[in-house]
Amino acid sequence: MADLLQLHHVSKNFQKHKAIDDLTISLPAGQIIGLIGPNGSGKTTLIKLINGLLKADIGEIVIDGFRPSVDTKKIISYLPDTSYLQENMKVKDALTFFEDFYADFDRNKAEQLMADLGLAIDDRLKNLSKGNKEKVQLILVMSRKAKLYILDEPIGGVDPAARDYILKTIINNYCEEASVIISTHLIADVEPILDHVIFLKNGQIALQGNADDLREEYGQSIDSLFRDKYKA
Repeated sequence: MADLLQLHHVSKNFQKHKAIDDLTISLPAGQIIGLIGPNGSGKTTLIKLINGLLKADIGEIVIDGFRPSVDTKKIISYLPDTSYLQENMKVKDALTFFEDFYADFDRNKAEQLMADLGLAIDDRLKNLSKGNKEKVQLILVMSRKAKLYILDEPIGGVDPAARDYILKTIINNYCEEASVIISTHLIADVEPILDHVIFLKNGQIALQGNADDLREEYGQSIDSLFRDKYKA
C-alpha cells in the first residue's frame, strides 16, 4: 500500500530552538498512529507542519501526493487541542458551518453521534462543559470522510466514562484508505486502538514501529515503554 504521509528530512527552528530536527517518516493508509512524547518534544510543531499551519525550514512534506496546501486541507480533518468555535454558536450552527465548509461532511452521522453522547444540538457552546465541547469538536472532525485525521489530545478533557465510546467512535469512523494520528498524554487509554507508535524526543524520532512488535520486543506495554523512555 502506498504511503499516505511522507516527511523527508524536515526541520523547523524557532530562533535558536530546533523544534523538528531532520525528521523522516513514511506512514501508510489504514492505520491508527500514536504520536507520543513529553512537552517540548515537537509533537505540536509536527502537527502544524503537516496541516500547513507552519512552513518547514528544510525538507519536504507530502500527503497523498500533495504538498501542504488547499489540496491537503480538503483531505485532512484536524482536531486542535484548543477550541476554535465561537462560544455563542449553537451546536446545530457548528454542524451547519462544517456542512457548508466541507464537501465530505456527513451531517446525519454527526447528529447521530451527538445523540449517542446526549448532546443537544440546540444548546449553545458557551453553556457546555469543557468535556462536552471537546466531544462536539471531535464528532465534527470524525464526521468528515477525510484521508488523514489528526487528533491533538482528543480525550484530554473528557470524563473516563465517555472515553471508551469516543475511542470506538474514532475506530468506527475512518476507512482503510485513511489514517488517524493521535497525539496524547493518556497513552494507557488509547493504547488498545493503536496500530503504530512514534516516540518523539527533542524533535527527532526516539523510537517507532508497529505497536504489537514493540510490545513483544520490549516485553511491556506502550505506556510502560514511554515511562521508561522518558523517565527523568
